[in-house]
Amino acid sequence: MSEDTTPRPVLNAVSFVVADMAATVEFYSQLGLEFDPDAANAPHAQATVAGMQIMFDTRAVVLSFMPDWYVPEGGHRAALAFECSSPAAVDAEHSRLVDLGYRSLLTPFDAVWGQRYAVILDPDDNPVDLYCALS
Repeated sequence: MSEDTTPRPVLNAVSFVVADMAATVEFYSQLGLEFDPDAANAPHAQATVAGMQIMFDTRAVVLSFMPDWYVPEGGHRAALAFECSSPAAVDAEHSRLVDLGYRSLLTPFDAVWGQRYAVILDPDDNPVDLYCALS
């Protein structure tokens, strides 16, 4: 039996389908992602974080090559998680985003798995985790 020498794929991107690119770019900019200056008006936008591409495409883009695509229902589809520098920073970041008009799904709390944890909803109702180890 011969050994397969084909290189394995490398995870280097996460992609989200969005309803409103401008709202999405604004939200994720608030969390420190950096976009091209014209990203808010583009059908595709992306940011690089620690070598990982975070990509956003409008529903129209996805429908252009996948005409049977539909918005999933019945719960969230994916979540990005942003590590904060301290438990107090989780609280402060959550408060800052709520003050900017973003909706909270979970207010900060000490989770049984050992993190200070909170969840904010992005403009497409995707949960965005804010967390920091408690110890």
